[in-house]
Amino acid sequence: MSRISFLQDILGAVFTRESPEALRATAGSGSFVELCDALLSERGEMSGNRIARGLLARFADADEQGEREFFKLLCSRFDINAEHCVRAAQRYAQETTVANLEILTESVEPRRQELLRRLNRVPGATHELVRMRERLFAHVRDEPSLARIDVDFRHLFRAWFNRGFLVLREIDWSTPANLLEKVIAYEAVHAISSWGALRSRLQPSDRRCFAFFHPAMPDEPLIFVEVALTLSTPSSVREVLSPEREPIAAEAADTAVFYSISNCQKGLAGISFGNFLIKQVATELRIQFPGLNTFRTLSPIPGFMRWVSSMPALAESPDESVDREAVRLAQALATGEVGSLEPQSRTLLEKLVAHYLARAKRDDGQPLDPVARFHLGNGASLDRVLAEADKFDKGLKQSAGAMVSYLYDLDKVEANHEAYASERAVIRSDVVEELLSETRRARKRI
Repeated sequence: MSRISFLQDILGAVFTRESPEALRATAGSGSFVELCDALLSERGEMSGNRIARGLLARFADADEQGEREFFKLLCSRFDINAEHCVRAAQRYAQETTVANLEILTESVEPRRQELLRRLNRVPGATHELVRMRERLFAHVRDEPSLARIDVDFRHLFRAWFNRGFLVLREIDWSTPANLLEKVIAYEAVHAISSWGALRSRLQPSDRRCFAFFHPAMPDEPLIFVEVALTLSTPSSVREVLSPEREPIAAEAADTAVFYSISNCQKGLAGISFGNFLIKQVATELRIQFPGLNTFRTLSPIPGFMRWVSSMPALAESPDESVDREAVRLAQALATGEVGSLEPQSRTLLEKLVAHYLARAKRDDGQPLDPVARFHLGNGASLDRVLAEADKFDKGLKQSAGAMVSYLYDLDKVEANHEAYASERAVIRSDVVEELLSETRRARKRI
C-alpha cells in the first residue's frame, strides 16, 4: 500500500461522508430568517445539526430570487454593529484586559461567520458552502454590496482549506468512474473530448495524474495535475497529447513535465492552498521513479493576448522596451493571419512573451499573468519561452501559440519562493535573461 493510500484510508475513517441528498432528506420547515435565528440560538449539537441540514437544503433548492433573499439577510441582519465595535475598541484602549479583548474580538466578527461555522458542522456541508460561495459570485455582479459576505467566506475558507488538511491522491484509469468524470469536467487547460482521450492521459505507463482533496470533500478534487514522463523537454503540447505518440517505460524517463494544472472548485477562487503543491507531486514522483532528475512545466500564458490588446493604450506613455513589430506579429498569429514563423520572427515573439512574464506587473508588484503567479509562488523559475508550442485554437487566441516552461529545481524551490514572496523577484534562466537583454537593446517605441 502506498503512503498516499494509507493516509487516504485513515482520513476516510475520521471524516463522515454525507451526500447533498441526505441533507435534503432532513430539511425542516421555516423561512430563512427563522432557520438562521434558530441555528444561532440553538445550543444543543444534535438539534443544531438538524436545523443546519434544513437550512442547507432550503438554499440548495432555492431559485435565484430565493438565493438573493438569503444573501441579503446575511448582509443586513447578521452584520456587525459598528457602534458596538467603536465602544468596545474605546473600552479596550482604556483598559487592555482579557475580558475587554474578548468583547472587542466578538464585536468585530459578523454573526454570519458563526452562522457559517454552525452550518459546517453537518457532515457533507463543506462542499455545500463552497457551492454557496460560487452562487454568491453571480449575485455580487448585480449587487456589489453583497461582497461583504465574501469577506467572511474568505476568512473561513482560508482556515478550513489550510495546506495541512489537503491530501494528495493519484488518479489512474482504475479510479472510480465518478471521479474520472470530474477530471473530464474540470479540465481547464486542454479539454478532454471523450473517455478515449482521458484514457490516453491516464493509462499509458509514461502518464501520471495527481489530485489534491480535502477530507471533508473526499469525492471532489480541489486541484489536479497531469504529468508526462519523457526523455527530454517537449517543445509543444501536441507532442504530449498526440494519439500517435509512442509511450515509453516510466522507469526510463528522466524528465517530468507538468502540462495541465486545473483548479476544480469555482467556489474556492482566490483561496490559496499554500505553496509547494507541485513540489509535493514532484517529490512523490521521485520516490516512484528515482531516475527523474528534471521537473518542469509546459504552461499556457492566458493573459498574454489581453496584455497585447492593451498596447494602444501605451501610446500616451510608451514603454520603450515593447517592440511594435512583435506586437503586430502576436496579433497576426492570434487571428490566424500568420500560420508559421521563421526563426527571426520566432525570436521576436519570444522576446515579447519574456517581457510580459518578467516585467508586466500588477499594482502589488506581482506578474500580470495568473499562471506565472502560481508557479513563481510555488518556487519555480521562469526557464524557457516556447513560440508555436500551442497551435490549438485556444492557445492561439490567448497567447499567439506561445507557451512557457517553469523549472522546479527541488533544491532551490524554497529559496525561489522566499525571493518571490519577499521581493516579488521573478527568478529566471540565462536563456530568458538573454531575451530580456536583447529586448532592452532594441528600444523600439510603440
